[in-house]
Amino acid sequence: MLKIDIICVSKSKKGALHDLIADYQKRINWKLNIIELESKYKESQKCQADENEKILSYLEPTAVLVILDEKGKSLKSLDFAAKLEHYKDIGQNHIQFVIGGADGLLPQVRKKADILLCFGQQTWPHMLARVMLLEQIYRAQQIMSGHPYHRE
Repeated sequence: MLKIDIICVSKSKKGALHDLIADYQKRINWKLNIIELESKYKESQKCQADENEKILSYLEPTAVLVILDEKGKSLKSLDFAAKLEHYKDIGQNHIQFVIGGADGLLPQVRKKADILLCFGQQTWPHMLARVMLLEQIYRAQQIMSGHPYHRE
C-alpha cells in the first residue's frame, strides 16, 4: 500500500475547497497525510526561506519526492498513474508531494525532486492545486485498480 504525504504551504479554510479536499481524502484508500505549513513572516524573502526550511524538515530521504512546479513536466493521468505504479512495483511505497508557497521554492528544495510536475502553464491558487493533486492521486488509484472511473 502506498503512503502519500502532501506537504503544502497554507492552511485549508472552511468552504467549498476545504469540503472538496475532505471528500477526496475520504475516497483515497492509500495512507494519506496532508501536512500544512505556514510561515510566521510576512516579508516575502523571509517567508519563502521559512517555508522552504519547514518543507525540508519534513522530507524523508527514502521517499520519492514529487514537487509541483511551473517548470515541471505535465503528465497525462495514465502516465501519472504509471509512475506511481512503477514506484510501488519497485518497493518505493512512500511518495511525498510538495506544493510551495506564493513565492515558490528555493533551489535547495527543488533540486531534491525526483519529479517536477506541473498542471499546465497557468498559475493555480494553492488550494485549487491541492484539490487537483488529490483528484489525480484518486484517479491514479482507480486506474491502478482497474476501476472504470478514468476514461480515455
